[in-house]
Amino acid sequence: MAATTASETPLPALPALPAHVRVLIIGSGFAGLGTAIRLQESGERDFLVVEKGSDVGGTWRDNTYPGAACDVPSQLYSFSFALNPSWSRSFSPQPEIWDYLRRTAREAGVLDRFSFDTEVHDAAWDAEDRVWRVVTSAGTVTADLLVSGAGGLSEPRLPDIEGIETFEGQLFHSARWDHSADLRGQRVAVIGTGASAIQIVPKLAELASHLDVYQRTAPWIAPRPDRAYTGVEKLGFRLVPGLQRLYRAGIYWGREALVPGLTLQPRLQALPQLVARRHLERSISDPELRRKVTPQFTMGCKRMLISNDYYPALDSAHVDLVTDPIAEITPTGIRTREADGTTREREIDVLVVATGFYTTDLPIAHHIKGRDGRTLADAWAEHGMSAYKGTTVAGFPNFFQVVGPNTGQGHTSMVHIIESQIAYLLDALRVMDERGLTTLEPEATAQRRWNDRLQRRMRHTVWTKGGCSSWYLDEHGRNTTLWPMSTVAFRRLLRSFDPDAYLTSTASKGAST
Repeated sequence: MAATTASETPLPALPALPAHVRVLIIGSGFAGLGTAIRLQESGERDFLVVEKGSDVGGTWRDNTYPGAACDVPSQLYSFSFALNPSWSRSFSPQPEIWDYLRRTAREAGVLDRFSFDTEVHDAAWDAEDRVWRVVTSAGTVTADLLVSGAGGLSEPRLPDIEGIETFEGQLFHSARWDHSADLRGQRVAVIGTGASAIQIVPKLAELASHLDVYQRTAPWIAPRPDRAYTGVEKLGFRLVPGLQRLYRAGIYWGREALVPGLTLQPRLQALPQLVARRHLERSISDPELRRKVTPQFTMGCKRMLISNDYYPALDSAHVDLVTDPIAEITPTGIRTREADGTTREREIDVLVVATGFYTTDLPIAHHIKGRDGRTLADAWAEHGMSAYKGTTVAGFPNFFQVVGPNTGQGHTSMVHIIESQIAYLLDALRVMDERGLTTLEPEATAQRRWNDRLQRRMRHTVWTKGGCSSWYLDEHGRNTTLWPMSTVAFRRLLRSFDPDAYLTSTASKGAST
């Protein structure tokens, strides 16, 4: 199976890291790339983007597994300032999204300030010089402001299963797909039934001689309303002023209609839950399999999934859904614990783990050190991730996190959130310039009030009351991942920078409020 690649020419390489920049951005996915483009558009050209990969794209560069596609409508999955009239379908496949990001970066003219294959080892605030000292694999650079665009879906998490290191067949994570593996006629197992797994399983079912799918919790899966755009539609998107924005607005407000059922009253999920249940009943004929895949929690409590071919794949004669708990992985297969206490080994040739990412323990947080020398991970260790407006953190001057704590979405596109945070950052830069500020960081009390309000609101959401345990929750049982209100509210709250909530300083004075 050949690797999925974007059909673009190689990207230019930065000759060497500059000694100092005003803004240093970590990551080149939607968050990092969007920040770079908007900085340039605002007149700020003194920035650098460092990216550990060899190309832009973030998760859409790395996730090249068979069937990879977006589960948010294409019209919402682009920057508002760079619409894409060329989407082939209403839900975009991975190669198209990656091509879109590469093309957008190239056309924006920002790639001369990107340093690829550059990993951040350490970023520490220097209180004396009031700069960030960032040590990378390509050298050291200082910056007035540090922006992290390293999202929560960047570092794959392997399952903590005894014996996984002893497996002698081919083993890989869905986000690190081994395209050299020939899966035709192989005995394959997939651990996980989340968003990636339900896209992978139908493709593997077409290739494998036998496929085992290991399910811990049955997810809710709704029909995928996917279709190819007609030539007339694509021509209209390209030539008719405002048509594509009209499509986009209609889809956006349709998605926002889901917000009350997610964030205020889970009982409002009854209708979409009924649609999903009928989808299940139409797709699976075997009563026992139907029982196994029927969810036991309110829809939306875990990530809502969409697929038209996952259930039929499970219903195939050569596919088994395994719900017995995994006891261990052996050199030749997976051993499960049966209901009567005995164990059974299922032999396999290939093991695919689709077990998600480090979403509540962000890897980048272990490399960013604030004013007192503690890392972000240390600051968050006791009570979980928190930030002010999901973007700035007390004790970390001149630091902005795009896609920070409690900014995730359970119903719509993260690009809307990303653009809201970028607007907040740009307005902060404007205020710094107008007032001659050299540093700013949110007051601890302002950050605490913000997060206390979020957690109070979180009590009413389906993610808290829906009867499930999900990757949205951290080890303390707190949802520090998702935004518990509408994206309209988020944009309004981040429309302009609010210096009254910040400790600030100027070049000639100490900290002030």
